[in-house]
Amino acid sequence: MSKNIHDTLVYRLAQILVKLNQGERLDPKALADEFAVNMRTIQRDLNERFAYLPIEKTDGKYHLNPTYLGKLNTKDIDRFASLAGISGLFPSLADDFLRDIFDSRLQSALLVKGHHYENLAGKEELFRELERAIVARRQVSFEYEKQEGLKFFSSVSPYKLVNHKGIWYLAAYDSDKLKSFSLTKIKHLTTLTEHFVWDEALDNQIAEEDGIWLTEQKQEIVIQVRAEVADYFKRRRLIAHQVIEKELSDGGLIISTKVGHINQVLPIVRYWIPHLRIISPDGLQAELEKGLANYLGMTD
Repeated sequence: MSKNIHDTLVYRLAQILVKLNQGERLDPKALADEFAVNMRTIQRDLNERFAYLPIEKTDGKYHLNPTYLGKLNTKDIDRFASLAGISGLFPSLADDFLRDIFDSRLQSALLVKGHHYENLAGKEELFRELERAIVARRQVSFEYEKQEGLKFFSSVSPYKLVNHKGIWYLAAYDSDKLKSFSLTKIKHLTTLTEHFVWDEALDNQIAEEDGIWLTEQKQEIVIQVRAEVADYFKRRRLIAHQVIEKELSDGGLIISTKVGHINQVLPIVRYWIPHLRIISPDGLQAELEKGLANYLGMTD
């Protein structure tokens, strides 16, 4: 689905949700005229994309069950419209799952950063169980697949299911540290009876983090950007937590960032070679060049 088509779809669904939320009785033909689509498209919107909503049909017009009127705010409406438009983002969008999302408590368990997604077929129940544990503030235990084998984690406090650049992660607090776990590597999950005390500061840190490297100890990295590509870095943040420290006389830039892991920076620097150079910390640029030299040697 192209971006323009997706944007148009989400806009239409959002507008229909606004009308339903305000108690309007919707005539499919009038909606088709308003949004310049055919009747089949509107019927699909009402009967399939919004199947999770308690919509009723009276005298050929669709309306929301009165007990649900006015319960959606603007943020909810945008979110639900997006969900209906990009259903593949979530591992299961069956009616009961979407009705759960209708509950504002469950919305706080999900955080999506990005537009593409991995296939979580077979992980639906794991996803649902983690959601329930997050909402109930209950600790979990599980085995985690690492290169050296399975590692057992006990008494982990789950905070968020985060979708970052298409990959689902569990953001959790374990052994006095914030950690991220790839969802597909979690095995034998158990929800424990023990509850944990929700820390709003940790929750905010997860939401504000530009990536999945969750740590309170940040490393500052300073980079020189050549004039040829400076405009790209002025227009948007291409590096996590990017700050423009100085504009150089030749049109170049000095930028800085504070990150939890150098892998938040190195892939971007590699992508923009030779236009970016790491100034500090000392030795990181040399380490980068050594890695590239080794790679080139392997490909000879």
